[in-house]
Amino acid sequence: MSKEFTILGLSAFYHDSAAAIVQGGRIVAASQEERFTRIKHDASFPSHAITACLKQGNLRLKDVDYITFYDKPLIKFERLIETYLAYAPGGFRSFLSAMPIWLKEKLFLKSVLRRELSHLSGMPEKGLPPLLFNDHHNSHAASAFYPSPFDEAAVLCMDGVGEWATTTVWRGEGHNLTPQWEIQFPHSLGLLYSAFTQYAGFKVNSGEYKLMGLAPYGRPKYVAEIYDHLINVKDDGTFRLNMTYFDFPAGLSMVNECFAELFGGPVRQPESMITQKEMDLAASIQYVTEEVVLKLCQTIAQESGTDRLCLAGGVALNCVANGRLRKKGPFREIWIQPASGDAGGALGAALATHCEYLGQSRLPSTGKDLMRGAYLGPDFSETEIKTALQSKNANFVVMADDQLLPKVAELLSQGHVIGWFSGPMEFGPRSLGGRSILADPRCPDMQSKLNLKVKNRESFRPFAPVVLRERLSEWFDLDEDSPYMLYVAPVLPARRVSQPASGAPLFGIDQLNQVRSEIPAVTHVDYSARVQTVHEETNPRFYQLLSSFEAQTGCPVLINTSFNVRGEPIVQSPEDAFDCFMSTGIDCLVISHFLLMKEDQILVDSADLPTRQFELD
Repeated sequence: MSKEFTILGLSAFYHDSAAAIVQGGRIVAASQEERFTRIKHDASFPSHAITACLKQGNLRLKDVDYITFYDKPLIKFERLIETYLAYAPGGFRSFLSAMPIWLKEKLFLKSVLRRELSHLSGMPEKGLPPLLFNDHHNSHAASAFYPSPFDEAAVLCMDGVGEWATTTVWRGEGHNLTPQWEIQFPHSLGLLYSAFTQYAGFKVNSGEYKLMGLAPYGRPKYVAEIYDHLINVKDDGTFRLNMTYFDFPAGLSMVNECFAELFGGPVRQPESMITQKEMDLAASIQYVTEEVVLKLCQTIAQESGTDRLCLAGGVALNCVANGRLRKKGPFREIWIQPASGDAGGALGAALATHCEYLGQSRLPSTGKDLMRGAYLGPDFSETEIKTALQSKNANFVVMADDQLLPKVAELLSQGHVIGWFSGPMEFGPRSLGGRSILADPRCPDMQSKLNLKVKNRESFRPFAPVVLRERLSEWFDLDEDSPYMLYVAPVLPARRVSQPASGAPLFGIDQLNQVRSEIPAVTHVDYSARVQTVHEETNPRFYQLLSSFEAQTGCPVLINTSFNVRGEPIVQSPEDAFDCFMSTGIDCLVISHFLLMKEDQILVDSADLPTRQFELD
């Protein structure tokens, strides 16, 4: 019998550090470091995530056969040096800013990793498992193809930049990934989108979601300017950026004065008023992004001869583009890695080591993906939860599910906002029913209430509906699984509410409070929604809660948003959940079988709660 290799995958030191363990080709555990340190997008060595993954697998580091890092820092350093030389002397300030950390840590990453792993495990460095380094885009591609339900598929990875590549195409067959072609830095669709994110006044690497959410409020009036000045797109979808307008290759900003002049003004100051201009810019770059993705995919389908596609990389988290690709694109089946960003690179690095470096077979296909609903993080026992709540002097009742779930459904139907903490933590940027905030989508004011009183974020940002899979096509123009909230689909016309014929039409942010459907709190201004389907086999408890809500209200849909506030990661522990519950407008908290009502808690002075430093982005 062949050995079942145990592989630890790591991503770190850029953004979204993470760890993942693969054993015999099976995904054992995966977590992001930010959830433990409470530092959003934490880039530090993922010691907490490693510890959690090892604990889940009942392993120690000495039980691991290989450790694989998700990219190759020496090649990335080569790209930085070549770029600085190409743009000299313009990039001197950026060079001075970047070099100290490279000369201190990143250039000697192998030594840094071995030192940190030795410190974490207590093992001498010479006794550590072999340390490997995988190509960045290969890690993305492996994270997309190997857990997918496909035996063969084309794979497209698009992000800001890895070592040199920004866009790569692969052919996946069995336990092999074969590179087909790539587009290299500085020509990057991800960085182009991030440039507009910064220009609109949002933070790069986190504000792209905001830009996507803002797009339906605007009109794509700047598309011609983008095509004429910023990006040259060929018929096959390949592209080149006009670097006259960008500062990111060697500067400290994404855009420069030429970019600002093209669009008639300086970068919007964070927290200042969002104007129609930002909405129109968002609509324009979103349109261009979708067009490029569609053209690329037409080419990939023709070249590969397959009707299956896997996606990863940061651009794969653009669920609006994904929805359009699903509807208008050439592929019959699409599977997207739910942790498509750098965190997912840790998982891809481990899977690539299993399949490509060690030549091991993938697990037999069952027609389902191997991500287990992305519920790959830590879980907590009833005893651990009770101890945590008692340490917080919390008042709670314990109820069996046959009583608790109907009670929670009733509270939701009465307009209460519920913090929902159940089972393992999700891996990736979305809350999928493990660490979620839930509410009734039928309430017309719920979007504003959640944004302003619970999430502490901009009022325009939409919320996602979670729906029973078998009811999906009764509410949305979609009839395929969407368990990872990665597709946008229209609300069916039959569920929409006609707008008054009288009066002038509304534009921009004035559209926000219009009731558009039977579920207005999850219906965006263009009648779209970022849909999550719930499946009984992957999350039976969440499925039962939605079923109970439907039995009481006739509606199989809830609002599902991440259990956090602006500037903080999603909660990881019962203590995190309780602190977020007490410092926000959440009305009720459910942690496993423990129910907490806000009015039953002892209100403490705000000074006694954890300090929260919200990002101004």
